[in-house]
Amino acid sequence: MKTNVPRIIAVSSGKGGVGKTNFVTNIALIFKSMQKKVLLMDADIGLSNIDIMFGIAPKYNIKHLLSGEKTIKDIIVSSSQGVDIIPASSGIRELTQLSLEQKMKILTELENLDKDYDIFLIDTGAGISDNVTFFCSAAHDNVIILNSEPTSIADAYALIKVLYREYGEKNFRIVINSVRNLKEAKDTFRKISLVTERFLGITLDYLGALPYDEKIKEAIIMQKPYTALFPTSDFSKKLRDIAKEILHREVNLLKGGMQFFLKRAMQVG
Repeated sequence: MKTNVPRIIAVSSGKGGVGKTNFVTNIALIFKSMQKKVLLMDADIGLSNIDIMFGIAPKYNIKHLLSGEKTIKDIIVSSSQGVDIIPASSGIRELTQLSLEQKMKILTELENLDKDYDIFLIDTGAGISDNVTFFCSAAHDNVIILNSEPTSIADAYALIKVLYREYGEKNFRIVINSVRNLKEAKDTFRKISLVTERFLGITLDYLGALPYDEKIKEAIIMQKPYTALFPTSDFSKKLRDIAKEILHREVNLLKGGMQFFLKRAMQVG
């Protein structure tokens, strides 16, 4: 992969509480262990969580970027594991719905980072807000996290439906999280696949499933990434398989990196 064309991956879920941020945090570390230069953006802009997962306390965040006080390079922080992070702000209600001017401000700054990274991961917020659909529709890859709960399946479908009908997105990569066994994973994927094929006419791309693990809660409480604490666990092994699958999936990187992101965002913003 050329370092001046980063793979832009948006990770979303529709429903909150399904392990999306834990997934993003830990797959960032997996990509890093694969010798990739990784930038992780916390795009849940009103509710910062990525910094908590890494146990860091950033001095500056995206609020300072939008106010013009800092540049994007000023607010980027590095975790002890070597993942660079763009922190979100927390408790700033007006940032939960970015204006077009604010979106363009973020993306124009991101354009300057093309040559610095191989992977650009975006942890979107939950739901189908304008912020979520904006970042999803401008990425190379859309990874959707869900679990077997009917509400999770319904909300993931709602997000896919909006992205397909309003933004023309057709490629969705699915990860089933917190499963007890392979049957549960297959049944869950079958349920959402049947709905999307019947009502939208699109086929979903199954990336894999991650097992339920009580130690994930332990890692969150300790404010340390799970894979850093339990690198040989079944969860960590499955996550590494999913990371490899993402990289093996073809995307048109000739579209460009952040320049493509900026261009697409202007079309959908």
